[in-house]
Amino acid sequence: MLALERRNLILEKLQEEKRVVVSELSQLYGVSEETIRRDLDKLDKDGLAINENTSIDMPFNVRKKKNVAGKQKIAELIAEMIQDGDHIAIDASTTSVFIAKAIRQKERITLVTNSIEIIIELADVSDWDIISSGGRLKEGYLALVGAKAIEALDSYNVEIAIVSGKGFDLERGLTDSNEEFAQPKRIMMKSAKHRIVAVDKTKFGKIAFSQIAGLSEMDIVVTDEKPGDEWLERFKQMGVQCYYPGR
Repeated sequence: MLALERRNLILEKLQEEKRVVVSELSQLYGVSEETIRRDLDKLDKDGLAINENTSIDMPFNVRKKKNVAGKQKIAELIAEMIQDGDHIAIDASTTSVFIAKAIRQKERITLVTNSIEIIIELADVSDWDIISSGGRLKEGYLALVGAKAIEALDSYNVEIAIVSGKGFDLERGLTDSNEEFAQPKRIMMKSAKHRIVAVDKTKFGKIAFSQIAGLSEMDIVVTDEKPGDEWLERFKQMGVQCYYPGR
């Protein structure tokens, strides 16, 4: 097992259990306790050991296992909004992977994305036109970023853009952990007739480093639980439709 893979597995346990025992990890992964201590030290120095900071991104394989049930609910709701023949743009978030799985049965979809994971997920769908943004692969993530990705995304016009983020705040809107991730999402929203924001309950009330869009720049918010009255009232004021299970 590679050191990076082992550290990601340790990080998953930390996120789920909030604590780990060195001797148990040593036996579990077949390495010395000193190796485990170095792994934990590396995670701590990277600011990842136990971190709720929305400006620091967890590895993709860790994030996609968080609130799976909520992301599946969001994906099911969004799948009902996608029609055969639509042109759509989807970002490189973990929520978007669940959305891609939920819309596999749609026909004649044209999909633009900067997500390697989504491209792999939909590689065997026969009647879709799947367009990669190209660009630079972000180390440790399955996202294509940079000037080339932005240039490509900016050249397409779609009916629907679906984006997510690390934070969702009444005043600051949708935000992400850094500019490299936020910029492709802004471009997708700018080029779409209908802009869907997919955020689970854990994102509400949080603010990450880089702004993607204010409430006035989105048309629909899809989430996994009914938001509080303050949120629903603000959505109404801004003309934003909000969908959640049971609505």
